[in-house]
Amino acid sequence: MNKLPYISIITVVYNASELLEKTIDSIKKQEYPFIEYIIIDGKSKDGTLEVIHRNEAFISKWISEPDKSLYDAMNKGIDIASGDYLWFINAGDEIQDKETLYKIFRNEDSLKDIYYGQTMIIDKNGNEIGLRRLKAPEVLELDSLINGMLVCHQSFIVKRKISPHYDLKYKIVSDYDWMIKCLKSSETIQNTHMILSRFLDGGINKKNVPLALKERFGVMRKTYGFFRVFFMHFLIVWRFIVFLIKNKRF
Repeated sequence: MNKLPYISIITVVYNASELLEKTIDSIKKQEYPFIEYIIIDGKSKDGTLEVIHRNEAFISKWISEPDKSLYDAMNKGIDIASGDYLWFINAGDEIQDKETLYKIFRNEDSLKDIYYGQTMIIDKNGNEIGLRRLKAPEVLELDSLINGMLVCHQSFIVKRKISPHYDLKYKIVSDYDWMIKCLKSSETIQNTHMILSRFLDGGINKKNVPLALKERFGVMRKTYGFFRVFFMHFLIVWRFIVFLIKNKRF
């Protein structure tokens, strides 16, 4: 068995002190000993800095300064991370349980480039709403993502050495573009067959669906070609409508 790797967990936050507290508590509970915890704050004006100072003994590195966007802040996290792996758990999100990282790495004979799993959607009180609409596939490969972002960003752990920066020309779907680039650079990908993260319902995608769709189409066309993506969108829209009718959420 290889030596257990260091995991750089990165949290991006802006004016979300209550959400940040819950996220920090979730990461504090991890029984995995090799964690570098990084917080990137966009110069919050609420009580976020107080939360950071209160937990400073646990936080490995933190920055509080204005940024250009969510993805600019995430790039700052990548730049100061020193762990073997990157894992983005943003304010309001949580790790599924205290043994999650141990369960992933304790029996690994060889470390993979990417680990992924399923995602539980939660409300602001931490109550479970249900598993994410798009389910992580049994086998994840580059071609999988022509069906959309099948793996939630918060349930995707990637080796730092293959991680690019987020492309700031995308306002909403740079995480999808980033994930595709990670898959292109990877050689080994492991399905953990676990729920890895608890994702707070909402987010910038839901607040601006038209822009998200436009940007996603551009990312997909660049990777998979115009005609293939165009026809695949009919299937994606149909699946979305069926899920919305059945579950009254998306």
